[in-house]
Amino acid sequence: MPRAGWVKPETDQRLSDHISIGILTRVFSPEVVDRVVAEAGRKERRHRLLPARVVVHYVLGLALFADASYEEVMRQLVEGLSWASGWSRQ
Repeated sequence: MPRAGWVKPETDQRLSDHISIGILTRVFSPEVVDRVVAEAGRKERRHRLLPARVVVHYVLGLALFADASYEEVMRQLVEGLSWASGWSRQ
């Protein structure tokens, strides 16, 4: 039931059904993410398995694709990052 003043959509589709991780990586470019992480005082002090930039995109993906498994979100993230960087598997 929608809240007072809200109109229930005609379809069950959500905005996240039409957004890909590739779009996230394009909107939130590596430079933007690195700058925000640095401004938040969370700059990496050592190399980790997942760099802060990847974790930021992963958390955004988890929020958008709440119904997907962690592995599925990571798969989409990897595809999106490879697309955004121009890298492709041969």
